[in-house]
Amino acid sequence: MVRAFFLKKIDWLLVAFVLPITLAGLFTMKSFVPSESEGNFFGKQIIWLIIALAIFFIFSFVDFRFLKRTNILVYLFLFFSGILLLLFILGHVSNGAKSWFSLGGFSFQPSDMMKLVVVLILAKYFSRRHVEIANIRHIFISALYALVPFLLVFFQPDFGSAIIIFFIWLGMTLVSGISKKHLLMVFIGGVVALGILWLFVFAPYQKARIVNFINPMTNIHGSGYNALQSTIAVGSGQIFGKGLGFGTQSRLKFLPEYQTDFIFAAFAEEWGFVGSLLLLLLFALVIWRILRIAYHGESNFEMLFGMGIAIYFMSHILINVGMNIGVMPVTGITLPFMSYGGSHLVTEFAALGILMSMRGYGRPAHRDDMKNEFLGL
Repeated sequence: MVRAFFLKKIDWLLVAFVLPITLAGLFTMKSFVPSESEGNFFGKQIIWLIIALAIFFIFSFVDFRFLKRTNILVYLFLFFSGILLLLFILGHVSNGAKSWFSLGGFSFQPSDMMKLVVVLILAKYFSRRHVEIANIRHIFISALYALVPFLLVFFQPDFGSAIIIFFIWLGMTLVSGISKKHLLMVFIGGVVALGILWLFVFAPYQKARIVNFINPMTNIHGSGYNALQSTIAVGSGQIFGKGLGFGTQSRLKFLPEYQTDFIFAAFAEEWGFVGSLLLLLLFALVIWRILRIAYHGESNFEMLFGMGIAIYFMSHILINVGMNIGVMPVTGITLPFMSYGGSHLVTEFAALGILMSMRGYGRPAHRDDMKNEFLGL
């Protein structure tokens, strides 16, 4: 009975797709030769992975239907908003951003958990107003829920996490049933907002990153250095890669932040085009399983939560891979399940754990769906 319950709760296909991605990150870190100041990325990441997996399985067996209660989500939203505010006072500065709490040898980035809270609160909001989503006022009200954490994160300044929060809101607004007319208004508003941000808000280094997006070679010894070294690393991997432990760009420290922001470039250098293609295929399969679970959600809340998590992962993947191959600005975005760090890893597995819980009480799959799944369709 316990075994059947265990099998029902966990989507083992999803786990089977996630674990190779995680192992790819660990193998890549294992090939690094960190300095004394950096410490052992591989060893620390193993510890974080154990913690994240424990949270995943614990969350899988918790009944999260209590999250449908508005007051619970409001308390969560206010709590993490307060934590983000506290960063401005007690936060640890890293790479020019006050985004971390540092406690001894451990650091925690609360913006990661805030992304999950934004998904939850937007899923709740749109699930209750799904039948009247055509009313444009719900777009602006939902935008307020995203605007608060967006601004708190943006002024740390953590432009990358702020962009992810924006994409979560935009994506969940689109899947909730927005009309084409309202979609056009949203995009026009976005262009106007971008113009205002460029003129009055963006710091010089943020403007430089956007300029490098248009022409990365404008300042290869300054703001364009990271993008240049990343594209060199990816290109030098060629078809089959240089082999594990033979990636010169990361081992010789030409590639900056090779354990976090640019781990895809470090992986691509060692595993080549074929390895990178297999990695992206695994990410696509993860997104497919998440959307499939969302499709069988008990109610609109579970369905929207699943789609929000898919949007969250897709945003991270597209931006991170894009900046690693030189077609997106460098924004400090981690690659899910691969990049070094505990905050994002715990958040990602916590999100999947909540999704597994929802899967346990979701609508059963139609017989034809089950047949297609076993046939691999």
